[in-house]
Amino acid sequence: MSKVPERKINSKMISQGILRAVGIILGVALVLYFLWQIQSVIAYLAIAAVIALIGRPIVLFLRRKLKLPNTLAVILTMIFMVAILAGIISLFVPLISEQGKNLALLDIDKLQGNINTLYKEITEFIGASPEVVGEILQESELEKTLVDRLDIGFIPNFLNSFLNVLSSASIGLFSVLFISFFFLKDSNLFQRGILAFVPQNKETRTVNSIDKINNLLSRYFVGLLLQIFILFVIYTITLLIVGIENAIVIAFLCALFNIIPYVGPIIGGAIMIVLTMTSNLGMDFSTVILPKTGYVLIGLVVGQLVDNFFSQPFIFSNSVKSHPLEIFLIIIIAGLLFGVVGMIIAVPGYTAIKVILKEFLAENKLVKSLTKTL
Repeated sequence: MSKVPERKINSKMISQGILRAVGIILGVALVLYFLWQIQSVIAYLAIAAVIALIGRPIVLFLRRKLKLPNTLAVILTMIFMVAILAGIISLFVPLISEQGKNLALLDIDKLQGNINTLYKEITEFIGASPEVVGEILQESELEKTLVDRLDIGFIPNFLNSFLNVLSSASIGLFSVLFISFFFLKDSNLFQRGILAFVPQNKETRTVNSIDKINNLLSRYFVGLLLQIFILFVIYTITLLIVGIENAIVIAFLCALFNIIPYVGPIIGGAIMIVLTMTSNLGMDFSTVILPKTGYVLIGLVVGQLVDNFFSQPFIFSNSVKSHPLEIFLIIIIAGLLFGVVGMIIAVPGYTAIKVILKEFLAENKLVKSLTKTL
């Protein structure tokens, strides 16, 4: 007779457990759906946090060295950063406007003919005649040449779409600047938001972690800006020596790709080489195009040598305090899991995780070995 109540209790517990699990799943799904719906706001907050970390050393300098009030120091810092942003945009707007007018009147057939000529000159220079290349393409069941398959007509449409996105981004820019101002003005604003979800007995450790993460990531992002600036100077000098039009804009764009670890420099270098070759279309390949491309390639190699043996070790050792091999593995793993975005956020994310682990799991042997340099 005692087995019946036990079965009722067990069935009741099982049903309650199932209902609780379903409730948890629904709750998590609702939270994820809500986060997905406000993903733009989350992006604004993330970008504003990065800007605040970059501007934090400037605010501290103005407050401690020049003895300025906090609000005035934040305002001057925001004006300085907006001025830099405006200067960068001023480099691109005339170029985009000029290229938009040119692309609106662009003779696509003529451009395809010029690229086709360049393609033939390259194949002849390396010892492969166009006839041989054509036979290879036919044997591989490609009915058209590489250039014929390239539909350059997408360029004007792409430019128009880009300009539309750029105009709609003004709201996002205002939002980011507005949030950044208050993050800089009240450095504890973000911290208080996090502490609202942290148990009271762990608040002290959480505050210590946040302070250390802020210090490390501020140095990391400032170092990253220094890295981009060094590459920008090297690329600009190289392109000016070669005589490429819009050298400053092209150098800045290619240096900016360095934000993407390992893959970015390859993309930036490829863009620089392609723009160098296409800017000299119609000229002799062996006496003009090839030498200029070679000089640009030398500049790229010099820039990457400086970056790999000076900039990156300086950033990793003095900011995130991690071994280059450790950083390499983290970036590769993040890239495989989350793509390009994962590669960009791998280093700051890994740094934050290391700080948190050291603060809360300092006695763990593995954590000790990973965080001994922090």
